[in-house]
Amino acid sequence: MNHKGEEKMKKLLVVVLCVLFVIAFAGCAAGVSQPSASTAPEASEAAPEASKASESASAETADGQFKVGFAIRTMDGAYYKTLADDVEKMAKEAGWECVVLNAEDDIAKETENMQTLVSMGVDLIFLDCVDPTAAVASIQLATDADIGVINLDSGVDDGTAQITTVYSDNEQNGLKVGQEFVKTFNEKNGADTAIKGILLSGNKGSIAGEQRRQGLMAGIIMERTGCTEEEAWTAAKELDQQVISGGKGENADANFTIVGQGWGNWTENGGLEAAEDILTANPDTNLIMGENDSMVLGAMSAIDNAGKKAGEDIMLIAAADGSFSGYDAIKAGTFLAIGQNSPGKIAELGMQIAKEILVDGQDAASYDPITMTEAIAVTSENVEQEYDYGF
Repeated sequence: MNHKGEEKMKKLLVVVLCVLFVIAFAGCAAGVSQPSASTAPEASEAAPEASKASESASAETADGQFKVGFAIRTMDGAYYKTLADDVEKMAKEAGWECVVLNAEDDIAKETENMQTLVSMGVDLIFLDCVDPTAAVASIQLATDADIGVINLDSGVDDGTAQITTVYSDNEQNGLKVGQEFVKTFNEKNGADTAIKGILLSGNKGSIAGEQRRQGLMAGIIMERTGCTEEEAWTAAKELDQQVISGGKGENADANFTIVGQGWGNWTENGGLEAAEDILTANPDTNLIMGENDSMVLGAMSAIDNAGKKAGEDIMLIAAADGSFSGYDAIKAGTFLAIGQNSPGKIAELGMQIAKEILVDGQDAASYDPITMTEAIAVTSENVEQEYDYGF
């Protein structure tokens, strides 16, 4: 073993001993609630894992081979399963070993999983965290053991210890989709026809949701008025504030009104329920726009129930995600455009960065805090090309 390997083993041994100390301390403090990332797992569960991890860490990988871990928040849902499967597949294709641990949306379980991966002596960890605050301590634990962390899909509150966070470009995806909508709408209905849209949002306070809907608004305003992108973003933020505070809003320059906002919790059923009442109260609606495609797909039932046709009487757009169901609807002509939030492309970019660091020797500190995939509006023009990146 070379000097660098000895140093890493020494640091790793210190981390393993720290983990065991935390576990022992947690056993002494049983009954005390600690709702934070430092909450220790039960000693009976973690001690065997730490022991196995120590044994695993003592074995060196062959030249050119690496062991990486992926601590993922959940495997519930096609998006997360595809993300985990693709990371594992790409790692194996590179000749690497990949260990995937599922937190099942539990902060304590995620902390335990991160401790396990650190104790195993992996060369790098991918993380899609449950909670952006709680994950900070776990990332620091890995960094202290000279193990880099790349966040996939979701970031953390303090990213100073991470390598980078990889996710889709919510704002530009939304903007491109909004522009595509106006081009088609103007061609079909005329540039003077009023746009009257229903906005379907995921959950209150979501930063991604805010970026996505403001992107849609900016794209519509920019394409309709011919203003600069900077002016469009300013106008979009003003329109968004109207909608959030009053449930509706208008940009007169673009002849664009949001007649109502519904909260669909990112699901098809939620989208159906959120759209029904607003559509009934506003029968002249000609657009349904969503922060993801699932809610808009659900709203198609509300359109049918109102005796209208999706894609003809009412156009459908979404700032994200790119499910196979959404892409199939684009092929069928009922869905106009979807911003691409591809777990496959996020996995690809994450693995590319990992290879640059582990194989090529790129400095981990040289990466920007955020690394985004290319913004793409998927329409009938490119859906076949992008279809395999769906989920």
